[in-house]
Amino acid sequence: MNQHGVRPVSAGEWEKVKELRLSALRDPAAPVAFLESIVEAESQPDEFWQGRTARASSGRAARQFVAEAPDGSWDGSVTVLVEEGGTVDYFGEVVEKAQGHLVGVFVRPGQRGTGLTGALFAAALEWAWSLEGPALGRVRLFVHEDNGRAEAFYRRYGFVASGRIVVGTPSDPEARELEYVLERPAVGS
Repeated sequence: MNQHGVRPVSAGEWEKVKELRLSALRDPAAPVAFLESIVEAESQPDEFWQGRTARASSGRAARQFVAEAPDGSWDGSVTVLVEEGGTVDYFGEVVEKAQGHLVGVFVRPGQRGTGLTGALFAAALEWAWSLEGPALGRVRLFVHEDNGRAEAFYRRYGFVASGRIVVGTPSDPEARELEYVLERPAVGS
């Protein structure tokens, strides 16, 4: 049985944020799971990690959630980025209406299959759907075409392929990233 609590990070926890991210980038699945490389992340100064954590701990723009074990260690994470209507997204396209974008999905190998990813997604989506002014109409994520395990989880969780495919990432100009979306639930659902 899973004993983890899921909660947002606080600004002072940048060292744990950094450690978990570096662990994620060392994972064998990292090349098809993340756009950032371990070399890039390890070269960042402490100020980078402090700023990243502060931005993901308050306000509307982003929120990072972690799965915390009873001993205080972190075994997983997901971040929600808010893409406001009229802004340009990471891939250079204009966002029509405010939406969430899930990134940085990671669960340590020993905890996979225990329900942690689902618990992280539940917390992230609860936060995303709670936002007002304007409310988010959907949440999306991208998955590399060769990351079948992640793609299967996203489908089971209710995400649907939109048909949008983005070709090229910083590390692989031929990579194909598939967009999956989850529409905002109807009120009362």
